[in-house]
Formats: sequence, C-alpha cells, structure tokens
Amino acid sequence: MRLLTLAMILLSCVRAEAAYASEAHALTHDDLEAWLDGFMPFALQSGDLAGAAVVVVKDGQVLLKKGYGYSDVTSQRSMDPDTILVRPGSVSKLFTWIAVMQLVEQGKLDLHRDIHDYLDFRIESPFAKPITLQDLLTHRAGFEEALKSILMDDPKLIISTEEYLKTHQPPIIFAPGEVPAYSNYGAALAGYIVERVSGEPFDTYIERHILAPLDMTRSTFQQPLPEALAADMSKGYVTASQPPRPFELLITGPAGALSATPVDMAKFMTALLQAGRYGEAQILKPETVQLMYTPSVQRFADFATIAHGFFEERRNGRRILGHGGDSVVFHTDLNLLVDDGVGFFASFNSRGANDSNYATRGALFDAFIERYFPAAAKADDPAPGADAAEHARRIAGRYESSRRIASSFISVFYLLQQTIIIANPDGTIGVPTFPSYEPKPYREIAPFLWRELGGRHEVALVQHDGTKTVLIGDDPTSVLQPVPAWRSGGWNLYLLLASVVVLLCVTGQWAYAAVVRRIRGQSQPAVPHALLLETLPRVAAVFSLAYLVGWAVILSPSLDNHWAFYDATLDPVIRLLQIAGLVVVAGAGLSIYRSWHVLTHPGSWSTRIWSVLLMFGLLGILWVSLVVRFISFRLTY
Repeated sequence: MRLLTLAMILLSCVRAEAAYASEAHALTHDDLEAWLDGFMPFALQSGDLAGAAVVVVKDGQVLLKKGYGYSDVTSQRSMDPDTILVRPGSVSKLFTWIAVMQLVEQGKLDLHRDIHDYLDFRIESPFAKPITLQDLLTHRAGFEEALKSILMDDPKLIISTEEYLKTHQPPIIFAPGEVPAYSNYGAALAGYIVERVSGEPFDTYIERHILAPLDMTRSTFQQPLPEALAADMSKGYVTASQPPRPFELLITGPAGALSATPVDMAKFMTALLQAGRYGEAQILKPETVQLMYTPSVQRFADFATIAHGFFEERRNGRRILGHGGDSVVFHTDLNLLVDDGVGFFASFNSRGANDSNYATRGALFDAFIERYFPAAAKADDPAPGADAAEHARRIAGRYESSRRIASSFISVFYLLQQTIIIANPDGTIGVPTFPSYEPKPYREIAPFLWRELGGRHEVALVQHDGTKTVLIGDDPTSVLQPVPAWRSGGWNLYLLLASVVVLLCVTGQWAYAAVVRRIRGQSQPAVPHALLLETLPRVAAVFSLAYLVGWAVILSPSLDNHWAFYDATLDPVIRLLQIAGLVVVAGAGLSIYRSWHVLTHPGSWSTRIWSVLLMFGLLGILWVSLVVRFISFRLTY
C-alpha cells in the first residue's frame, strides 16, 4: 500500500510536468537543481531510501552533480558524487559491450561468429543453431534465468567468473536469436570472451582500455574493492531504517560488478555522447558508437528495442539510449538523449520500503523528460475499431515472462508472478502496469496495439511461431508468453492449498481417532497388510507436509532478498529434499493402492471417504511438486 501511495504521488508530479508540455523549462544548472531539491528529499523520505546521487551532463560538460540523503545513515555521511562510490549494477554491461566492440574494431572478434570459436568449453544446447556474440548483445542466446551463486557477501566463498560459467550453465530454452530473455550469464560469457581473446584479465582490460583513458580513477570492477576505494564505498540498504547489507560480490562480474563515483559515470556518459571521445582519448571509433546506437532487432511500432548492448526507446519525439542496473540494494539508471547531447545518471543506495526505488526512479526520469523535453501537442488517440472487443478477447489470458527460471525449484516464484490480462466489457483490456502492477485499462489505438488510458505504456499482440506473444512497449528484454494450462498459477495454487488442507484434516482425524481408541482401550490390527494400508499412508501424509515445510524454509530467504543464501553450500540440503521427493512419489502411489483396496473391499463409507481424500491430497502435492520442479535432480538454478 505504501508503494502504491508513493507511486500515485510521484505519478501526479509527472503528470503535473506533462500538463505544461508547451512550456518547456530551459535545462540549466539552477533550474535543474531547484527542481531536484524539491523532488528528491520527499522521494527519499517517503520511500525509506537512504541516499541517492544524480549527475547530468550537457554538451560535453557536467551540468549538475549532487547527492541527497546519506551514504552511511549511522554516521550521516553525505552522498558526495565526487568521492562516494555506488554500484551501478547492470549498467556495468555497457562497459562489457564496449570492450567487445573494441575487439571487433581490431578484427579479433566477429559479432556473427559462433561463440565456441572463442571459448574453451562447450555450451550445451538442444538447438542446432549456434549462439553468436550478437545474440549475447541482444539477450537472445536463449538462456534460462540463473540465480545460484550469482551474488555473495563472503569473500571466502567467491569463485571466478570462469569457474562460474563452466559449472553453473543455465539451460537454453529458446532457439538462439529468436526470443528476448535478459541474461546475466550471457553478458558474463561475453566478458569471458573478452578476457580470452585479449589475453588480459577482464578487470585489467576494462581498467586499461576504458577506465584509464576516460580518467575514471575512482572506478573499478575489482571485488572486493581495492583498499584505496573501499573507505568511500556507499553503504547499501534494503531500507534506510534497517542496518546496511554487506558489500555485494557479483560473481558474474562483467554483468554487474562495477563500482564507480557518479562523477566518473559523468565522464563515461560524456564520451558516449561525443562519439567515443573524452579529452584526447578515443575509446571507440565514431562509426562503432553509431553502430552501438543502432537497433539490432526489428522495432515494433515505437516500442523500445535493443541496440548493440544499449536499450533504445523513443520518448516525446526524443531518442533515448541507456541501461538500468539493480543489485539487491543499489538501483541505477543511465540515460542518454543522444541527439540533444544530454546524459542523465541517478543511483540509489537502497531498495526502499516495498521496493519503492522502482517507482521513484521511474517517476524521476519521467518528470525530467516532461520538464525539459516535453512532447509537442498531439492529437487524441484514434477511437477503437469495430473489432476492439474481439481483439481484447484474443489477448486476454495468463502469461509468463520469457525471462524466467523454468527447470528448478525457483520456478515456484514464476508461478506466482504470472501476468493476467483481462478483456473488459467496454472493449478495453486490463493490464498489470508498473510501478504498482495493479490492473489498468488499456484502449486499442490500432489493430492489436493498446495504450494505457491516461498514460504512455503500451502492449501489443503478435504471433511468434504460431503462438500469440505479448510485447511490452518499454521493455525490450523479454516478452510475455502464454502459460500452458498445466502450469497455470491459478488452479495450481488452489490445488496446493486444497491438498494441504486435506492432509491436515486427514492427519487430524487420524490423531483424533487414535486418542479415542486409546481412551476406549481399543487396538489396531497388527497384521502386515493392515500396517501397509493404514500406517504407511499416514506416514506419507505427515512426510509430505514436512516436505513442503522444508522447501518453504529453503525459499524463505528470497522473500527478504537474501540471494547470497543460494550458493554451493546449500547443495546437500537441496539434494536431501530432492531425494525426499521420491518418498512423496512413493506415498502418492501407495495412496492410490490403498484407495483401490478400500473401494473394492467391504468397509465403512467413512473409511472410503477418508481414503479417497488422502489420495487426492497426496496426488495434489505430487503434481504441484512436479510442476514447480521440487522433484528434480538439478543442482543448478
């Protein structure tokens, strides 16, 4: 509720800016500072965010650099953009892609060549089509999402990117080049290729060929931080009112390990806006920079797309290229208005109450654009066509993101995150929408293209390989795909709940009956067949409930964003639960036999009813365990 309230307040600020679209403010230091001084303190306090830093460059100069809140809440150290380091997260990928393109310029890499030509190990794939560097750049290598060992907080447990890539390979679930599915593994793979082809460790390569030429002396990919920089690293918080988290060690270093001051990031943006040049240094040829800014994937309408490593979108008639970045506690956006010579960098050192940073970041840049680069007055959206209601019915359904974990126990979370699009009686559709993800009405503005009423978000329905696919206007990193009926989160969750209730009732009834028998001095039959039919199903019921509790304990740290919990030290526990799944299978099979025996032999109706209920309860647990991959023998996830 707090996030929804904050989102609504910030959205009203954006709409207030949009209301003055014909009165664009001049982008000057004084106007920008006055506006940010009004926006940022309220946003930090309302979202329980510790601190943030904003840097804006224009025409090759730093227009504004300013920190808000604290880099250390306890000591109340300020967020000084000159000295304090932040973690830009996946913005780090831009450095990796630039390194790739530098080697392309030198003829050492080919974007369209099979990556196995550059690797010393094989990527296992069910598809004959090779993966290319272009696929890695555009997040179309087909990799499933990966979680295990990607984030650690104990330096003693850290492993190299090379070891991670060779031992934690995620399954490939899409043919290369076909479906966007954002992949940290893929970006780390590109960084490893840079390391192998250049003959330099990745951190050293970035230092020598990008950071040093740009005079980014207070930036590094090294983990843990060098002693000279460690004292100036901002603390990272889930919320400002909680203690800070340990320094996050990103094992897929090329995908997100950069630490940098906001002022250093200003130098980086300046070089990108000046065709690869900063001072006397030229980190890329101008034509290579233009290639990186060129969409490498066919654009649908005005939807955001992927250039060569950058995300490219159109807003108010402006072309914007950039990248976002998120760890657990640091959250960052870098955006370049390349045709206007303007770069915008904002980094928050907190996740915020109810993940408020996402609403804050979105509203901050939206308001910046509306204030300084407003849209020209435009005509109202066209009226929906006669087929609007039919088109609404065709897009309606339950979807899952192409960026997902599908083959391990973490898939249970993706069962809970399925997107439901509904067809409304008036011909509009209801779509869960950022930042609150509450369903909002969208109206069709062209065949199979819908826009949010009173907003800018858009979705479209297309066919991909004969399957309907939903494109999200401002997210080029994934698409929404129909959920197979057997994996629907709706009825599977009800089935799980019903199965748990049934098993609790059945075990409760047995416990009650046992107490009654004890009071009456009655005894159970002691023959082996009776033991098989009575005692073992009870054990199976109790075991299945305990089995679910065990998985709940394993999954619970993720609810508090403790992703460092999931590393190789957890393997024995996960393996034990996986073996325990075989007992669940056996228990379900035994319950089927017991029900058959009870129904085909004389006995009371109450015995028959309880037996059938037990069978359905155990089969329900078994089914859901299979769907969410609790019953599996994979130790990569």
